[in-house]
This record gives sequence, structure tokens and C-alpha cells, in this order.
Amino acid sequence: MTRSVSQTSDPRCFLRFIGGILLVTTALTASGCKPNESPLKDENERLRKQVTKQESVLISLQDGNKVMQQQIDLLNRELRDAKKETERAEAERRAMAAMLGAKVEENKKLSAEVQRAALTKAQASQSLRVEDKGGQSADLPRPLTAVFKAAEEALTRNGYTVRVGVKTDQKAVYVTERKTSSPPSLEVPGFRNQYLLSLQALPPNGTRLSIKAEFEKMAQGGRVLPAGPEEKAEIERRLINEISKALEVPNKL
Repeated sequence: MTRSVSQTSDPRCFLRFIGGILLVTTALTASGCKPNESPLKDENERLRKQVTKQESVLISLQDGNKVMQQQIDLLNRELRDAKKETERAEAERRAMAAMLGAKVEENKKLSAEVQRAALTKAQASQSLRVEDKGGQSADLPRPLTAVFKAAEEALTRNGYTVRVGVKTDQKAVYVTERKTSSPPSLEVPGFRNQYLLSLQALPPNGTRLSIKAEFEKMAQGGRVLPAGPEEKAEIERRLINEISKALEVPNKL
């Protein structure tokens, strides 16, 4: 009985052994026929990394182009602004040049007028010959400017118009128009008079006032009556007193 069991179990073990060998052989055969995918995966990974790197470089270049374009736009805008500013400055320069040219011409005209006025004044000053002989003089303790202003006011107040007036820093000369007063009656004569005033600055702050009157008495019918030296002197002293009174007014320079 034992022997038959042993014979019966041996084929099973053999089959199991053969089956195991076949399974191992099949597995080995299958594993030997399947291709190795590891190099392809590595190559794909390497290519993927290169693509990613290239995309990053491309993005960086695009960003750089944007920044560069922004800088170009900014430079173009600055150039346009600079051009406008240059054009505005050029327009202002042309306007200023035109204004300066007009001012130069105006100054030339004014200079010519001043020279003509100075020449006329010099000629008038040279043509005047002040004769103090026979006139009345007084030294006043006031500056020249104050005295000739007071003289002008006194002459105007008494009805005398200045015919010629020449003023410098040190001297002033006035010649009045001839004033005529008709005789009111046969007994009372009229007069005809003209004043010559000379003002000379004195140190330190005074003025010498000299007055000469060409005084004549007039009878009816236009007849000229002689006037004595004392009458002329009185007329001259009267104007000196009028000027002195004008200087006494407050705030009179």
C-alpha cells in the first residue's frame, strides 16, 4: 500500500517541477523580449527640460523686448517734448530778438533826440549873455533847485511867462516874455516890462539870485516914458522879495 502511494505521488511532483520550470522559463523569455524603455525616458526628460529652458529664455526675451520698447517709447516722447521745447525757445528767441531790435532803434532815436536837445541847450546857453550890471542880486541860503522852483512860481503868479529857460546843475537862466499893462488914464501910465533872471549855485548850499528888469512906462497912445534907475531897482527888488516869500512856504524845496 505504501509503495503504490509513492508511485502515485511522484508524477505529480514531477509535473509540478516541470510546470515551475516552464513558468520560470516563460518569465525569463518574456522579460528578455520586452524592450528597455529607460533611455527613452531619459531622453524625453532631457528634451522636456530643454524645451522648458527655451520657453523661459523666450519669455525673458519677450519681457526684455517689452522693457526695451517702453524705453524707446519714453525716449521718443522725450525727444518730442525736447523738440517742442526747442521750437518754443526758438520762437521766444526770435520774439526777443525782434523786441531787442525795436528797443535798439528806439534807443538810437532817443539818443539822437537827447543829443539834439543837449546841442540846443548848449547853443541857447551860449547865446544868453547875462548882464548883471544895473540889476539887483541877493544870496539866498537855499539850494539851486529850490530857488528856481520858487522863481518859476513867483513869475507865474505875477503873470509872467517864461520865454527861455536853461537849467544845469550849477546855474539857471530865465528870460520872460514882455508883459504890457495899458495906462488906465492920462494921469496914470501903464508899463512894459521883461525880466532876466540868473541863478548861480553857491557853496555849500546857497544860491545867488540876480534879476534885471527892462522896465518902461507907457502913456496912452503907445508913447514910451522914461523910467529912472530907482524905479527899475524897485521892480527888481520886488521880484526878489516875491521869490523869498515863495521859499518860506512849508515843504518848499
